[in-house]
Amino acid sequence: MIADHLTGIEQFGADLWKMADDLRANSGLASNEYFMPIMGLLFLRQATNRYYAALDSIEADKAAGKMPDRPLVDADFRRRRAMMLPEAARYDVILDMPKDGELGGALTAAMEAVEEHFPPLAGQLPKDYARFDDDLLESMMRKFDTEALRNASGDVFGRIYEYFLAEFSKQGAHDNGEFFTPPSIVQTIVNVIEPDHGIVFDPACGSGGMFVQSSHFIEEEGQDTMKRVTFYGHEKNETTAKLAQTNLAVHGLQGTIRAGNEAITYYKDPHELVGKCDFVMANPPFNVDEVDADKVKGDARLPFGLPGVNKGKKISNANYLWMSYFYSYLNDSGRAGVVMSSQASSAGRDEAKVRQKLVETGAVDVMIDNLDKTSRERVKQASRDLLASIKTRLAELDRFWEKEQTKADVEVFILDEVFASLPSPPFTPDEKKALAASVYAHVWQQAVNGGFAQAA
Repeated sequence: MIADHLTGIEQFGADLWKMADDLRANSGLASNEYFMPIMGLLFLRQATNRYYAALDSIEADKAAGKMPDRPLVDADFRRRRAMMLPEAARYDVILDMPKDGELGGALTAAMEAVEEHFPPLAGQLPKDYARFDDDLLESMMRKFDTEALRNASGDVFGRIYEYFLAEFSKQGAHDNGEFFTPPSIVQTIVNVIEPDHGIVFDPACGSGGMFVQSSHFIEEEGQDTMKRVTFYGHEKNETTAKLAQTNLAVHGLQGTIRAGNEAITYYKDPHELVGKCDFVMANPPFNVDEVDADKVKGDARLPFGLPGVNKGKKISNANYLWMSYFYSYLNDSGRAGVVMSSQASSAGRDEAKVRQKLVETGAVDVMIDNLDKTSRERVKQASRDLLASIKTRLAELDRFWEKEQTKADVEVFILDEVFASLPSPPFTPDEKKALAASVYAHVWQQAVNGGFAQAA
């Protein structure tokens, strides 16, 4: 069970963010100009930390006779979730070198060296530091060179990185902030579906938060993430995909993320994962109405047909394209947890037909409705209306009302009812635990009644 127990780290991240944002304000740069370079510096600080921690571990193993005294190789560091950084790519070395107006060039060279030694990051790191003033760069680097940060562990630094992603998202620094799903929401999904083995796939992976939170969950179970799961992702925005790869690297993780045109999930399936995934997690774009119907008709990933086509031969609303993809990527025992527009639960016409077919499979287990502040004032009535709407639209399924005779079993959780006066995200650890416990109780009851659902 994931819980945000690192309150002190959040304050630490907040303090660092204030320093970084003050520096940005004094530089005259916009958030979108400052975004990737700052995240790159955070990455290099953490990569250096991991390098020295791994080096200490190696020396200890040599002293204990657990490892021969020989020249070190990349594999020695990789097995300790670190990179074997060349000297010129180490944060402390760069910061201590004579500046002479070349700090930007030295940072760019460091990023290139990291990419050369760590192929998963090839072409992913920012390399435009030469355009920044040396004094500005040095000031920023020193903000990230406190004793606390020099000694920060992987988890601490990972949380700080996540904090910065969240703050940049609020500013709309990149892709209107759509690259980032609040950790509290992702943790709720992770707590419910427990992605702790096999293939974990996010076909709209943004900055990789689903993978990172899955890793936190696995490591809280005392397991090694990279020995338990394989991460795959799609991300159409190439800059966001770079951010995801860097985010994984900061956390000592690796994944295969396809980007650009080949990663537009509506038209492409580059990993060929249909029927192979143990877990699917995603927060896809909502209510997209520009998908070419001719290009997607006949796609094997759409077993329930198209959810409506408009006069322009575009899919009227792609929400149920996504729902169909999630279903199709799962293997026989797979589980999915996704964020979806609330209107998907009550949309009519062809979307309702696709929804009906999906529910009839028995794959839909739990809906969790996170209401906004306005809706929360009417939550009790809204929950009754929502459940009534679902039942009305599925009323033609004669067996829907008799659970013992059908696989169709939709449980609707309204967070505000579960937790009385629940605020908007982020949820507290107790709220997340209570929600997960409610879901577990529901699923356990299903198992007792003879039907264990496939997806959440």
